[in-house]
Parts: sequence; C-alpha cells; structure tokens
Amino acid sequence: MVRVDFQDELQVNWVSFVADFMLVGMVFGPLLAPFLAASNVFLLGRIADIIYFMGNHVCPQPDMGLGLAPPFIMAVCMRCYGTVTGLLITRLLYGVTGGKGFYWLSQYGWNGAALASVLMMAYPLELSAQVFGLWDFNNYLVTPFGLITGVAWGLFTMPILHGKGHSLV
Repeated sequence: MVRVDFQDELQVNWVSFVADFMLVGMVFGPLLAPFLAASNVFLLGRIADIIYFMGNHVCPQPDMGLGLAPPFIMAVCMRCYGTVTGLLITRLLYGVTGGKGFYWLSQYGWNGAALASVLMMAYPLELSAQVFGLWDFNNYLVTPFGLITGVAWGLFTMPILHGKGHSLV
C-alpha cells in the first residue's frame, strides 16, 4: 500500500478561475444560444434569452450574428466573436507557455500597454469605417479585426490574470 502525504495546501488562483469561467461563457454562450432557443424547451429557451440579453448589451451589432439554427442567430456578431476567439487563443497559448515569451505585452509595462491599446483599436476603427460607409458589414472582413483586438487584449492581460502572484487564498 502506498501512502500519499500532501504537504502543501491547495492554492486556488481565484482571479484565474473566474477569468476562465467567464471566457468559457463567452466562447460557448453565443454559439449555444440559437440552439437553445430553437429547442422549444422552456428552461433552455430562458437560458437562451439570458445569453441574447447579454449579447445585446455587449455587441454593437448583435443582429448581424450568424444564423446557426434559423431563424435564430448567434448572440453576437462575428467581430465580437473574433475578439472572444483571440482571447481564447491567447489563453491556450498562455497555458502552453506559462507566460514565458517575448510576446506577452504586460512584461513591458506602459510600453506594452500602449502597444496593446494601439492593436486593440482594430475593432473600433473597423466599426467606425463601417458606420461612416467605407464598407458594408461582411463577416469575412469584421472577424479578423475582432481577432486582432482579442489577441492584443489577451497578450496583455493573460499574464496578469493567470500569473502566479495573484492567488487570493
């Protein structure tokens, strides 16, 4: 028989846990909402209503979402979902690298924050160009702008949210 002795108390990084929980909701919520709404099951429809409510309050063009379960559409547009995808990519990258690498922008302090801020302007600049009539909404056009914004945001914030020095226990 083998005895295992746990010397150290389990440490939970609550900031990291909450951030990951929210990211999971942002990744799966907009995708699941149309299927939940189309199910005609009362409780699932209510959950879809909550997801759509949140999407309507964070996305500037939620009515431009992809039709995944017609007539029901995603809870956010592809620009916003591109941003979420960028955050997911950087979270997975952080999980693999452990925050080691030259590309994590928070290690550069204010210079990293400035670069991240400039890159994050891809989303609002594209939206502004659309609003001012330079081009029409196109999923193939808006998604990369959201993706750039999400990657920039993630490259700055992931080490902050998931770093070792942020345990609240």
